[in-house]
Amino acid sequence: MSQRGQSNYFPVLTGVRALAAYLVFISHYDYVFDEGFPQWLRRFFHEFHIGVTVFFVLSGFLITYRYYHNFQLSGKWFRQYVKNRVARIYPMYFLLTTGAFIYYYFTHDTSITKNYPSPVGLYFMNIFFARGFFYQLWDTGIAQGWSLTVEECFYFSAPIIFYIAIKYKKFYVQPVIITLTGVLLVLIFRHVNWWGFFGNFTFMMLYTFLGRCFEFFVGIQLALWLLKRGFTRKNNVSFTYIGFGLIFVFVLVMAMLPIPQGWIAGLQHPVGIVLNNYLISSAIGLFFYGLLTEQTAVKSVLSMPFVELLGKASYIFYLIHLGYMYGFLHHAWDWLNERVFDLYGNWGVDWKSPFENDQVNLVYAFIVLNAISIFLFKFIEEPLNHAIRKSGFLIKPTARHQN
Repeated sequence: MSQRGQSNYFPVLTGVRALAAYLVFISHYDYVFDEGFPQWLRRFFHEFHIGVTVFFVLSGFLITYRYYHNFQLSGKWFRQYVKNRVARIYPMYFLLTTGAFIYYYFTHDTSITKNYPSPVGLYFMNIFFARGFFYQLWDTGIAQGWSLTVEECFYFSAPIIFYIAIKYKKFYVQPVIITLTGVLLVLIFRHVNWWGFFGNFTFMMLYTFLGRCFEFFVGIQLALWLLKRGFTRKNNVSFTYIGFGLIFVFVLVMAMLPIPQGWIAGLQHPVGIVLNNYLISSAIGLFFYGLLTEQTAVKSVLSMPFVELLGKASYIFYLIHLGYMYGFLHHAWDWLNERVFDLYGNWGVDWKSPFENDQVNLVYAFIVLNAISIFLFKFIEEPLNHAIRKSGFLIKPTARHQN
């Protein structure tokens, strides 16, 4: 299929968003598998943070596929581009981050501020994505929101990346230069006591765009390949299953690595960084290529309307699955568990409570969080997205709005 005949929207990749968010969810709650599960399997689940890598490769692909052939280095184009990105990312992030700091105001939960002396200043660092450059602050506010700093850096860099690739034919050298810039910043600032601004190499490589740019470039390369060659293939190689298999082979290797002192996962081992940033991202690129050019059972499942809906709501799920909103659910299960046992006491029975098992409670939380995400997507995120696109923010709306 030609590039012009292919829509900019891919239902299967929307379904992939749900898969990515659920992988991250599992990685954050692997501790519930503490009984009856071998240690290596717990470590394997703990490395499912690769869902973030899936998001990064996906962003590189979608931004390139939608904008590469129509971008212009003009104020009008850039304002429309930024408006689209703000409409997609910012409203829910702003609302949920504000909620996190309101929660801090009433609870003084230090997981929100990490003892930063100015909660108000930190709030503005969070809503403007600046906290993601500081090793001591990257997981403040909505902790998992650090990845949005990385995303925003890519969004602003993408037009420049496209321009250099087209005008100067310099594509592959760009991730090298970007990463070396990160290395230089660490060398300059690692001994400066400024809340860990580019404070160490592990932080730079795993939590900043400068270290993780290659993942976006994998997506960029995939988009350029398909824009040039189309979606019709002459071979029957099952890239869907090869890519999927390689992803989890690399994850298993990562799970076997020793965890460096002061860190919490094999990801943070030097070999883990190479596996995650380069090998796993490349395998994800193969997986996406297969999904887009093959008809498989995996594609059929990920393209199902309900899975597509979960994918559309997955951004909200990602933002609420960890932190104060999950904490409310955890306290709710504890409260319900106590009420159930009070009821059993009144009845004079010794039954098991449906809320006493952590693994079952996690399933409840997973279902409820998805329900909340779908509700917020339908009634807040989607309406705000459309409202911003139709508004005069940055630029007056045109008849045709890009995604």
